[in-house]
Amino acid sequence: MRRSACTLVAAVALAFAATAAWSQDKPKPPPAWWQGKPEAMKDSPLAPHPGKMTETPASEIPIERIKLPKGFKVEIWAAGLPGGRAMAIGDSGKKIYVGTRAIGRVYEVTDHGDKRTVRVVIDKLTQPAGVAFHKGSLYVMAIDKVLRFDGIEDNPDVAPVDLTDRFALPPEPHHNWKYIAFGPDGKLYVPFGAPCNICEVSKEYAQLRRYNPDGSGMEVIATGIRNTVGFDWHPKTGKLWFTDHGRDWMGDDTPDDELNILDKEGAFFGFPYCHAKGVPDPDIKKPDPCKGVTLPIANMGPHTAVMGIKFYTGKMFPKEYQGAAFVARKGSWNRTELSGFDVVVVKASPDGKNAKVQPFMTGFIEDAKARKFWGRPAYLAQLKDGSLLVSDEQMGAIYRVTYQKK
Repeated sequence: MRRSACTLVAAVALAFAATAAWSQDKPKPPPAWWQGKPEAMKDSPLAPHPGKMTETPASEIPIERIKLPKGFKVEIWAAGLPGGRAMAIGDSGKKIYVGTRAIGRVYEVTDHGDKRTVRVVIDKLTQPAGVAFHKGSLYVMAIDKVLRFDGIEDNPDVAPVDLTDRFALPPEPHHNWKYIAFGPDGKLYVPFGAPCNICEVSKEYAQLRRYNPDGSGMEVIATGIRNTVGFDWHPKTGKLWFTDHGRDWMGDDTPDDELNILDKEGAFFGFPYCHAKGVPDPDIKKPDPCKGVTLPIANMGPHTAVMGIKFYTGKMFPKEYQGAAFVARKGSWNRTELSGFDVVVVKASPDGKNAKVQPFMTGFIEDAKARKFWGRPAYLAQLKDGSLLVSDEQMGAIYRVTYQKK
C-alpha cells in the first residue's frame, strides 16, 4: 500500500509539473486591441499609448506650448486629477465631478474663486468614465456599476444609492466605458460600444440607449455605433449630435472618425459594415453595406479619437463661435504619424449641412512622426461666465480658455 501511495503521489507530481510546464509554454492570447489586425500588418509596432497614472504638478505642465486663435487665453484651472476625463458641473456651479477610465476614480473639484481643490469621491471602480449631474444628484456609471450620490454638493460623505440592477448592463469591457448625460427630456442617455475592434455584435452592443433617471423605461434609440463617448444637443434644434470612433487596422488614412446627428430614433449608423462617409469594411462584408446607413455630417480625421463635444452657448467668445460645436480629439494610437491631440471647432448650419472643421486648441504634439506628445484633450464643459474648460487625461489637469477683446 505504501509503495502504491508513493507511486500515486509521484504520478500526480509529474502530471502537475507537466501541466505547469505546458501552461508556461502555451502562448498568451493577444490583447484585445490586436483584434482585426490583418496579416499584412502583423509586424506593426503600433500599440496603445500608455496613460500617465500619477499626479502631475501644475508646474510641470507645459501650458505655454498650447496654441489658440488670436484673443484667446489658456490657464491651468485645476491639476492633480490623474486620468481625468468627462466633467459634470454641479447645480451650484462651484463643484465639478470628473470621471476616469483606467484609474478607477471619480473626482470632485471645488472652485474657491482664486484656487481649486480636488478630492476623490470614490475609488476602485471598473472604468467609471461616465458622470452626470441631475437635480442635486451625481450619477456615476462604470462597466458594471451605476451609483447615485444624492445631495453630494452639501454632503460630501453621502453614501451612494446602487442602481446597477435596474440598468441591465452588458458585461463585456472592451469599448464599454461610458459617457453619460441627461437630455432636454430629462432622460439619461448611455452608449454601449462594440466589444471588439471590428465584429458583428449581439443586440446589447454598438448602440445608444436612454433611461428614466431611476433606470426604468430603457429604450434603444440608435444602433450601428462603434464607440461614441461624447454627445450634446444642438441649442436650436434640440437634435443629438455625437462623435464616433472609426475602427483600427485599416491603415493610416482610413477610416475617419465621425460626427453624427440623430435625426430620427432607430437610425442605423453603419457599424460594422460601413464606416465614415461610405467606406465598406474589408472584413465584415455584406451586399450594399452602406445602404440605409445614416452617414456622418463630417469626417473628423482618421484615428483622431474624437471624444467630448460641446455646443458653445455663452457670450464671452466672439459671435462666430456662438452655437458652434467644440470637439476634443484625444488622439489614437493606430496611426504611424500622430493626428488629433487637439480641440477643433465645427461650424455648420443647425441641420448639420456645410460643416467645416477648424483647428482651435493645438500644441499637444511634440513630434508627430516620432509619435511624441505631452497632452491629450478629452472633454469640454462651459462655465457660467462663458469660459470653456478642457480636461487633459494625460496630464490629469483641466484648462480654462477665455477670450478678451483688445
